[in-house]
Amino acid sequence: MRTAIVVDPRFRDHHTGEGHPERPERLLSVERALHDWQGAPLEQVPARLAGEDEIRLAHTDDLYERIARTQHMTHARIDADTAVCDRSFETALLAAGGLLELGDAVATRAVRNGFAFVRPPGHHATAGQAMGFCLFNNVAIAARHLQRKHGYERIAILDWDLHHGNGTEAIFYDDPSVLYVSLHQYPFYPGTGAVTDTGRGDGLGFNVNVPFSAGVGDEGYALALEEIVAPVLRQFAPQFVLVSAGFDCHWRDPLGGMQVTEKGFLAMTRILLQVAEDVADGRLVAVLEGGYDLDAMRTSTEAVLDELTHGARGHAPGVHHTHAFDRLRQVLSPHWRV
Repeated sequence: MRTAIVVDPRFRDHHTGEGHPERPERLLSVERALHDWQGAPLEQVPARLAGEDEIRLAHTDDLYERIARTQHMTHARIDADTAVCDRSFETALLAAGGLLELGDAVATRAVRNGFAFVRPPGHHATAGQAMGFCLFNNVAIAARHLQRKHGYERIAILDWDLHHGNGTEAIFYDDPSVLYVSLHQYPFYPGTGAVTDTGRGDGLGFNVNVPFSAGVGDEGYALALEEIVAPVLRQFAPQFVLVSAGFDCHWRDPLGGMQVTEKGFLAMTRILLQVAEDVADGRLVAVLEGGYDLDAMRTSTEAVLDELTHGARGHAPGVHHTHAFDRLRQVLSPHWRV
């Protein structure tokens, strides 16, 4: 089976205004990487518009209607950071629908795994509020859709975007059927993502935050995956793995302070692929979140696709045990063996 992608020129129809970092050129960088791709053949899954009922799997009626009304606005702002135009609503529906189509293709084994290169991004959008460049929470909608359509009882979302995915966390904060794990710069926008935020009620323990100080690079991220994330994922045993793949933790990104390189993204993908192979029959789909340096977007896309197309390569977690995550281990110890 092949790796599949979702890419569509209509994702460039969402215009955010001159100087805005979340701009259509981001997708042009991805398209250039795909045009020059010389690796294994990729299957293209066509995007479609998500239906209103699908958006409401993760969002309130009020949010859906507020974003729908932007169809009549040439240019407007949802908040200080989040801009829309008259095509933004349709583009956001296309982003969510494209991810749903790819999820279905992987769930039914039509393809092996995949990456949805969509915009606008989604992980900051809460059930009732668009924010942080995000209109609808694509990955949250996908998780609910996979549960409803395919009957999955356990879904994991791993978020390596520079910023904490406050929206995804909030949507699943009391839900034990979705494990949310975030690696992010902290303290930083949006101000959430503390190590002690581990869920609520039935969802206690199913929210795992791995906050990093600025300056962490490939080694720190790989250690977090090997020592914390992979063990938790294996114990949770998800039936499907979703990845919120933001490339703004790249060392070249203008919005961040991290030092991840293409080798770091490749290593994280390799570890997650092996976990997915071991516990989820290889079912893994990544979706684009942030990433605002155009060259870094292109080269990071190539790195992740190179790993996805090779599939799990028998990566074994390291046997070393560092003290870098002792505080996190203490917080997680009532819930997980780490």
